[in-house]
Amino acid sequence: MPRTGEQSIYTLIARHSLENCIKGHSMLKLPDPLPEGLRKPGAAFVSLKKKGVLRGCIGTIHPLQDNLAAEIAANALSAALQDHRFLPVTPAELDELEISVDLLSEPEKIEAISALDPRRYGVIVRAGIRSGLLLPDLQGVDTVEQQLQIARQKAGIHPHEAVEIYRFTVERYY
Repeated sequence: MPRTGEQSIYTLIARHSLENCIKGHSMLKLPDPLPEGLRKPGAAFVSLKKKGVLRGCIGTIHPLQDNLAAEIAANALSAALQDHRFLPVTPAELDELEISVDLLSEPEKIEAISALDPRRYGVIVRAGIRSGLLLPDLQGVDTVEQQLQIARQKAGIHPHEAVEIYRFTVERYY
C-alpha cells in the first residue's frame, strides 16, 4: 500500500499524463528505463475525485497496453476525457483532482456469492456480451447484494437474469 503523505509512482504517472494532455502538451513520455514493477502488462483503474466526489473512473480488466505504465497513463486520460457520466476535465480543475490507481488481480470465476466480500473483492458480472464491474471497498457499498446490484445496473443486466460472477482484488494507491 502507498505511504501516507507521499504520492505513488502510479498516481504520479496518472497525474503527469493528465497534465500533459489537458494542458495541450504532447503525450506523456514515460521514464526510460521503466521501474521494474511498471515494465510488464497489467490491468488498472484510474479514479478521479474532486472535493471527494467522483469526477471520472475508467480502467481495464485485462491489459490493453504494452506495460503497466502505459496502461495507467491511457486510463487516466480516459477517466478524465471519456467517462460518459461526466463532462471532460478542464485545465482549471487539474489542481483540484484527487487521483487513485487500482491495480487489479486476474479475475477468478466464483460459483457462490458467499465467496464475495465487498471490502476485499471487486466484482464483475457477465450476461452474454454485457458486463459490469465494481471496485472493492467503496464508500456506501456495504453488502454483497449492493455490490452485485450496482454491477448489474452498470451492465444493464436485470435483477433476475442469470449471470457469471467473477471476483478480483486490488492494490489501491493514492
